[in-house]
Amino acid sequence: MEYDVVIVGAGPAGLATAIKLKQLAAEKDNEINVCVIEKGAEVGAHILSGNVFNPVALNELFPNWEELGAPLKTKAGDEHVYFMTEHKSIPLPVPPPMHNEGNYIISLGELCRWMGEQAEELGVEIYPGFAASELLYDDKGDVKGIATGDMGLNKDGTPGDNFARGMEILAAQTVLGEGCRGSLSEQIMKLFKLRDNCVPQSYGLGLKEVWDINPEKCKPGTIIHSLGWPLDFSTYGGGFLYMTSENQAYVGLVVGLDYENPYLSPYEEFQRYKTHPKIKEILEGGDCRSYGARCINEGGFQAIPKLTFPGGLMVGCSAGFVNVPAIKGSHYAMKTGMLAAESIFQNHLYPARNELTSYEDKVKESWVYSDLKAVRNVKPSHKYGFLPMMAHSGFSTFISKGSEPWTIKNEHTDSACTKPAKNFTPIQYPKPDGKLTFDILTSVSRTDTYHEPDEPCHLKIKEDLAYVPEKVSMQEYAAPETRFCPARVYEYHEDTATGKPKLVINNQNCIHCKCCSIKMPSEYINWTVPQGGGGPKYATM
Repeated sequence: MEYDVVIVGAGPAGLATAIKLKQLAAEKDNEINVCVIEKGAEVGAHILSGNVFNPVALNELFPNWEELGAPLKTKAGDEHVYFMTEHKSIPLPVPPPMHNEGNYIISLGELCRWMGEQAEELGVEIYPGFAASELLYDDKGDVKGIATGDMGLNKDGTPGDNFARGMEILAAQTVLGEGCRGSLSEQIMKLFKLRDNCVPQSYGLGLKEVWDINPEKCKPGTIIHSLGWPLDFSTYGGGFLYMTSENQAYVGLVVGLDYENPYLSPYEEFQRYKTHPKIKEILEGGDCRSYGARCINEGGFQAIPKLTFPGGLMVGCSAGFVNVPAIKGSHYAMKTGMLAAESIFQNHLYPARNELTSYEDKVKESWVYSDLKAVRNVKPSHKYGFLPMMAHSGFSTFISKGSEPWTIKNEHTDSACTKPAKNFTPIQYPKPDGKLTFDILTSVSRTDTYHEPDEPCHLKIKEDLAYVPEKVSMQEYAAPETRFCPARVYEYHEDTATGKPKLVINNQNCIHCKCCSIKMPSEYINWTVPQGGGGPKYATM
């Protein structure tokens, strides 16, 4: 199949790209054929975010979004930031990047479903349930499109009874909007050395639950952010709780994956977070409806790679456009998608070159770039310790407004930050009560995740690192993958033949958070896409 543009990922970045392309074509009375490939079973199925949404990019894309029925229902209201100890919450001033006047508490999955409907009305072809498994190249080595994965394979990779060959989708431009740690984006950055002039990307793992709460406790628009407990001072992260007009609470915890202690479990820390009196009083008596987890880019301005390559470009979280102190990225995803569309369409009208470097120029001239530059030092300053970070971040956000003449740089991958287990004591987490806190498999059941039981494992141990699980991860780091995975995908069982622990990968549990590709010792896992449609089926995350 051939198109003018193929877009990988029906998230806010990919859909904004597609919509803007069609809008530009209509303005010029022109035609452009656009295809969006989405690995989730439906648009929004794999979307997870906090989310307090800044509508600035949506206002540009659809000035009449209210009359079109965009699902922005709860206006941001009272804002609170707390430093938490185990039993107390100390109010802090709200930093300027976290001010949310004019923003909305939303389900990003619902917004993407609505955007998908708008895109289809404009003539965009969207194919959910198809995973883009590889990039295609022409004779010059330029990207010429993507191929979707084969369907109906047996566990050993051979064709099964329902086998269907994947298809090649060719295009003049290929747009990667896969989200954080996209598998094709990682390949393209290595192939074309797009990260040569930036620091290593760093990440956080965000865990979230949606609760129905007592209407008497619900104050729609309330925004709570916290730092401190349950995380120690050496671990970056923080909690959040947002209340909606539908008597729901979105509650979650983000844990920076540059933490050192291999015994730390982000999932268990999240469960502990809900027992804090400030959070417990809101959730108690309510009902947990859904759970999910997803990695988040935390490298910021310094970690943005080169955005273009011969035959395509990257948009949104594929490239790392996230404002860490503001805890926002969706509007940057949409805006970069719109800027990409402008460059693609200009080239479509006047074909001249294959690598659209004008896109990167547009990003650097936009508010996306200036926003991220202003907060560039907040997350990296944590490497000096919690209190120096607080002091520096206060100066940067309240006084200098990001104008300080220095830039603090991260020098290590998150996997390299893990320290040997011998330096730490195992953490004894409390047992779940089944009302406020839950065991991990109960939570996984709330993601509605599914993979065909006989399909090949999409979590592949890199051949040159096959020795790492049993000889390095288990022995030196006490198997941190059994704790950092928020879906219990990784376990060690005794090998009956040798009597020694052996890694078992429960890929059917995978909720596509991408944490294992980031935090594994030596990054020994290669996260590849499963058969299309597999993974979580988030409804309102």
